[in-house]
Amino acid sequence: MKLLILVLTLWVPTIYCQSDWWQTGQFYQIYPRSFKDSNGDGIGDLNGIREKLPHLKDIGITAAWLSPIYKSPMKDFGYDIADFKAIQPEYGTMADFEALLKRANELGIKLIMDLVPNHTSDLHEWFQKSVNRVKGYEDFYVWHDGYPDPKNSSNRLPPSNWLSTFRGSAWKWNTKRQQFYLHQYLAEQPDLNYRNPLVIEAMEDVLTFWLDKGVAGFRVDSVPTVFEVQADSKGKYPDEPKSGFTDDPENSAYLKHIYTQDQPETTELVYRTRAFLDEYQRKHGGDTRIILTEIYSPIDVIMQYYGNGTINGAHIPFNFNFITKVNKDSKAPDYAAIISLWMDNMPKQYTANWVIGNHDNRRVGSRYGPERIDAMNMLVMVLPGASVTYNGEEIGMLDVDISWNDTVDPAACNSNPQIYQQFTRDPARTPFQWDDSKNAGFSTANKTWLPIHPNYKQVNVKAEQAAARSHLKVYKDLVQLRKTSKTLQRGELKYKALNDNVLAVQRSLSGSNTILLLMNVSDKSQAVNVQQWSPTTPSSMKVRIASVQSKRNANETLKVSSIILDPYESLVLE
Repeated sequence: MKLLILVLTLWVPTIYCQSDWWQTGQFYQIYPRSFKDSNGDGIGDLNGIREKLPHLKDIGITAAWLSPIYKSPMKDFGYDIADFKAIQPEYGTMADFEALLKRANELGIKLIMDLVPNHTSDLHEWFQKSVNRVKGYEDFYVWHDGYPDPKNSSNRLPPSNWLSTFRGSAWKWNTKRQQFYLHQYLAEQPDLNYRNPLVIEAMEDVLTFWLDKGVAGFRVDSVPTVFEVQADSKGKYPDEPKSGFTDDPENSAYLKHIYTQDQPETTELVYRTRAFLDEYQRKHGGDTRIILTEIYSPIDVIMQYYGNGTINGAHIPFNFNFITKVNKDSKAPDYAAIISLWMDNMPKQYTANWVIGNHDNRRVGSRYGPERIDAMNMLVMVLPGASVTYNGEEIGMLDVDISWNDTVDPAACNSNPQIYQQFTRDPARTPFQWDDSKNAGFSTANKTWLPIHPNYKQVNVKAEQAAARSHLKVYKDLVQLRKTSKTLQRGELKYKALNDNVLAVQRSLSGSNTILLLMNVSDKSQAVNVQQWSPTTPSSMKVRIASVQSKRNANETLKVSSIILDPYESLVLE
């Protein structure tokens, strides 16, 4: 048995300090292009988000973070930013954003911006000035002469073998400047040079602009790639070694990214950004402004982003392990191992977080199987700390099968019809399903930017609100329990795979009700005896929340020494 105690669990209740707003928060990612279209052009927008904010209020969301809404040529659907201080016209205006922020605040929902520090669009003013060597901008990006091509005297070779995430060389020749520039993503997304202090100052000016507007913080994109190794004294960049993961030399996974990711300077920059936000709060007051960092890195690297023991870093370095390390074939011990991986490595003074979906990965119901949708939502809300929901997961939306001809994601479009499914992110980005009307209530357009899932007549907010049981109702009940249960907010945690197919997660707090999650991940009935594992668990507990396939009703009393779980049944007991 593994017993883990969180720092938030203090044995003497009188010295317990109240959690900050984000530490047990319910975060919700909005993909603006797919959330709600207010003007009938088939593309979601800011006024559409404002119209649907009551849905977020209804399901109990603490804070919503918006995928990029900045002015952009949309080569990577907003992650190629042409102006950090302007709104993409197809999403609306700055006045629309301010109206959205005002309405969110009225409803008690905080807004978090998606910050993309690694790169800009090649149409950004900074890049154009850098191309032209305008004073002060010469080194805003990573430039290099490259090397003569021994086979062609009129050609230059890239500075290194580094590969782009979107296939092919990470170096692009610029004819005007007569140098290569680095782009770890699209060629239209040149990497900023954070070894230049002027770049850091410019990005902090962007932070101030949005903080002054009233946002609650930033989700920081693609953190590991912000710095690359410094060139040596001769200006040479080292080649990266082969990974052995693939034979495709154009695929980013062909190389081990030991020189282009997770450099020590990156964590230092995150610490600086945290200090910048803390200082802003000291000067301006109000609630804590936070940073959430996107990091797909080894666990020891991720933990460095929390802080170094004396200096604080990210409030929430995203925990993607449930996305990257488990799937529909995983067993209960696999889930337990993921919990251990984070909780055993996280320094006790920090706050855990759990992410099961986002715009870059297949939907929860498609990855784990639709029968496990409720189980996954239960798991991340019973575990301690913050949980993050991608829009649509509360109703159990599924991936849409999108043809090569309809594919728009550059990660897929840069491949070919035979392999694009390995790279496409489009299936999880389709329009939100509000009701059973035209285009699922997302838009009145004749064609939406991505197709609607054909199951929208059954899987939508309106239908699930009316149903006796639904994923939406399970989700709402879970959030409400998190908000009202002192046990879930600060109770101690213990968990165990009771067998290959059943995971038990228990939260307990002196003077408060014990909360127990039982999660059957298999297609077979499972008999379990919780007290054999945990003798201190109350002998009888009531069903608080049951998954949609369960035959049990709320408040039904169960003896925890003898419970038979139906296939895929999950229960939250109290």
